Amino acid sequence: MTLMITLIAVAACFILIMGISNLVLARRREAKKRISRRMASLVKAREAEAAIDIERRRDLSGVNWINKALSSRSVMRKLDLILEQGKTNVSLGMIILASIVLAVAGFMLITAITGNFWLTIITPVGFGYIPFAWIFSRRNARMNKFHRQLPDALDLIARALKAGHAFPQGMRMVADEFADPIGPEFQITLEEINFGVTPDAALLAMTRRVDCSDLQFFVVSVNIQRETGGNLAEIVSSIAYLLRERFKLHGRVKVLSAEGRLTAWILFALPFGIGFIINLLNPDFMSALYTTPEGNMLLNGSLFMMTIGAIALKKLTTIKV
Repeated sequence: MTLMITLIAVAACFILIMGISNLVLARRREAKKRISRRMASLVKAREAEAAIDIERRRDLSGVNWINKALSSRSVMRKLDLILEQGKTNVSLGMIILASIVLAVAGFMLITAITGNFWLTIITPVGFGYIPFAWIFSRRNARMNKFHRQLPDALDLIARALKAGHAFPQGMRMVADEFADPIGPEFQITLEEINFGVTPDAALLAMTRRVDCSDLQFFVVSVNIQRETGGNLAEIVSSIAYLLRERFKLHGRVKVLSAEGRLTAWILFALPFGIGFIINLLNPDFMSALYTTPEGNMLLNGSLFMMTIGAIALKKLTTIKV
């Protein structure tokens, strides 16, 4: 009887100990599960946050799959930068579509007129390049205007610094007083600085947006002055004076080389003009160039040699300052 009571007491103690341990372990397991769920939710939230892209991006096309295809090519991104520099409201997809349509139209036109092999290649390429020539001309015109505005803008910044204003305040004056393109570009730089971007990074971003070597010279000088010290007003004023002297030298070189450039244009246009006039006066005489195999060979050789001559004349009359 005593043995039975002892066994029952031991069993009761064992059950009690196991129950208490299970209760404690259950609470610990529940706590671990709660911690695991919280950590998993935090990881998911962090992954979702990392997937969010707040960078401003330009759509290269209104069609989603075309936009993705164009965005994956570095050449297309460079072309889109040229569009942005020219401040054109046309998307890159529309430019490419217009280029394809013009190339096909040029191919059909030259095929209907003549069956010359080289003309069927050169004409579509020339027609297809027209939209890109337009965006390049828009970009070059805007960048040239930026070049012309830059010395006056730097003079304004230098005067503001000499009057006791801070450098960002001088940039604010440029953004308020100057028209496009230099005013809006300085405005974008100031907005980036106000949003927390460092002045060095904001100025470097402006050099990437604007294709201007003189602006890069100014930005590098300002960044060096911020690290080493010195009279920033004198530095900016000296850069403005240097840019004006470069413009004067460039103008003199352009005037002195005007005769050579005019001669190059005349020499390049003379064969086409004479051929057009002869074709008007005597069509049968000129038709041998594009209706016979011998004439096609002479025409192809002439076009090839004229292309080489045009490249040589361009090299001779282009003087970089």
